[in-house]
Parts: sequence; structure tokens; C-alpha cells
Amino acid sequence: MAKYIQKGNTIDYTATAAIAAGDVVSLGSRIGVAAGDIPAGAVGALSVEGVFEIDKTASLVIAVGDAVYFNAASKKVTKTNSDVPAGWAVAAATAADTVVRVKIG
Repeated sequence: MAKYIQKGNTIDYTATAAIAAGDVVSLGSRIGVAAGDIPAGAVGALSVEGVFEIDKTASLVIAVGDAVYFNAASKKVTKTNSDVPAGWAVAAATAADTVVRVKIG
């Protein structure tokens, strides 16, 4: 038996430390993006679906469709598959770009 809880484009998340709106949060095997500020110890919403512009590693070239990952230490998108899976690039990013558009979820 299943019981409907919520739509699923956002999830409830209990912050262990303060999180600012727009911060990327590693969930171990995927990421979420804070929909608003979440004080430490409080429950807030993380977006787990959608397209977000996220900081990327300097000089990294990304093509549309590339699988991308999130490095929790640098807080940047990488193409290193040992980092946390973030999603895929929906727009190309050149070496000079500081951000990349990522489809998460």
C-alpha cells in the first residue's frame, strides 16, 4: 500500500547547518537546491527537479547533454564521476564561463 505525501519536485530537508536560498546541498547520491533560507536545525524545502544555473569548475568545458557532478568541498560542478551526481547540462559552457545550466532530478 502507498500513501501520497507530496508532488516530489521539492522535499523536506532538516539542515544540520544554516543554508542560504540557492545553496546546492549534497544528498549523497544526488543534489538539491535550497528553495529558501533554512536555519540550522530547521526543516526547509529543497528543490530536487528543475534546471538551475550552478557554479562550475574554472576552465571546464561542458557540452549539452554531458553528465555533470557536484563537488561538495569546492561547491562547484565538475565532470568527475566520483563526485555527487548532479544531472546533465542543458546548455554548453565554455572554459571562460563560471556557471553551467544543469537539469537536476
